[in-house]
Parts: sequence; C-alpha cells; structure tokens
Amino acid sequence: MPRFMLTHRHEPAECRVAFASWHGYDSPLRRQPALASCAEGGHSLWWTVDAESAADALAQLPPYVAERTQASGVSEVPIP
Repeated sequence: MPRFMLTHRHEPAECRVAFASWHGYDSPLRRQPALASCAEGGHSLWWTVDAESAADALAQLPPYVAERTQASGVSEVPIP
C-alpha cells in the first residue's frame, strides 16, 4: 500500500482550532502521537500514513486540518 507524509501547517492564532477540530472526528490518527513544532513556534504537524491515494490519506484528517495539509508520497530508502 502506498505511504504518504502528511505535512500540516497553521498560523499561531489557529493552533487551538487545529487541535479542537479533532474532537468528534473518527480517524485512526486520533489519540495517536504526531510530530509537532507548535511548542517550538513552528506550528507544523507531521504524520506518516498508509493509504490508497493522497485523497484517502488526507481523509484521515479533519477537514480544517486537511485543507492546510500537503500529502507527499514517500518510501523508505537505505542511507549509505
């Protein structure tokens, strides 16, 4: 199954809304750890997800978050 890196970005004033948008949204990502830079002032979040398409990957996010997220196809590669 294809793998995608979801890269989400929001403005500092949108931080509360971005996190609140998860309430009541059914997703396998909910209540799972994610990488985030909000506490450091970057206001980005990242997830690696398996999905059939970029649209399916984005569908795992609440609409508010998905609208501000880029889905990039990724794969593991050995680093020499």
